[in-house]
Amino acid sequence: MVATTTEQLSALSNTTVDHHARSVPRGSSKRVIGILLGQDNGSTINVANSFGIPFEEDEKDSKTWFLDHNYIDSMWEMFKKVNARERMIGWYHTGPKLRASDQEINDLLKRYIARPVMVIVDVRPQTVGIPTDAYFAVEEIKDDGTETRKTFLHVPSAIEAEEAEEIGVEHLLRDIKDSTTTTLATRVAEQLASLRGLQSRLGDIQSYLVDVASGKMPLNHQISYYLQDALNLLPDLNDQELTQSFVTTTNDEMLVVYLSSLLRAVIALHALVDNKASIGRAELEESKNEKEKEKAKSAKGEEKGEKEQDSSKTSNEDKGL
Repeated sequence: MVATTTEQLSALSNTTVDHHARSVPRGSSKRVIGILLGQDNGSTINVANSFGIPFEEDEKDSKTWFLDHNYIDSMWEMFKKVNARERMIGWYHTGPKLRASDQEINDLLKRYIARPVMVIVDVRPQTVGIPTDAYFAVEEIKDDGTETRKTFLHVPSAIEAEEAEEIGVEHLLRDIKDSTTTTLATRVAEQLASLRGLQSRLGDIQSYLVDVASGKMPLNHQISYYLQDALNLLPDLNDQELTQSFVTTTNDEMLVVYLSSLLRAVIALHALVDNKASIGRAELEESKNEKEKEKAKSAKGEEKGEKEQDSSKTSNEDKGL
């Protein structure tokens, strides 16, 4: 039942990132820990809220750590008064990976939670994809029948939002949307982010297989089955017909890119010609206006001279009288 559990992080608050930013100095590898609140429906866990708790550990020895129990009790009493539907369902930390003391902390939190879920929140800004990984503590039975040991089982998780939250986020995105970027640029950026996420996952698979081959990690048959299924879905590039189809599709796409580049160049040249023509017309009109102003100025000067001559002639006649 635990293996098929899906955890929906529908409204995990930004308090995780804020808690890490306020508590950990920049450049440090320390992590923070908090309690998750929500509802446990048996097959689905809904995380709706969280709060941080005081936690300290020795960076050199992860087995040495401190967690404030009294703080958990006092915070839980206050949260019950705010929302009685939310229960303590698990805990989180900012790993970004599993650590040796996680099992001990998980056992300690069983005093408050019967089946705690552990969520690792990756707060690094360069993280691509969903920044959360969910785990349940289980007892692993070895194939050779030796003593069982406790380990963490990864379960799928999803970050979703309720209808009211989606409306609020859409309004916020509408206000911060960059009007200079086009839809095509946005799509290309999203595809680039997806490819980076795929590259990160492939790197994790490669490091896992190298560790298994070197004997650092035990072989997990379930993971091997999943990897085999994924490899079986890959296309056979040695097939001549499939290769020819890839080449044809690529040529068609490159033809569209080539025609788009030609159209862009023609449009740019046309805009340049129109710009020069408009500048030339503006210069002609400006020179024409200047000539008309000069003519009007000279005509006013001649008219003024004629008036002065007429006035001097009139004064001389008056003197003769």
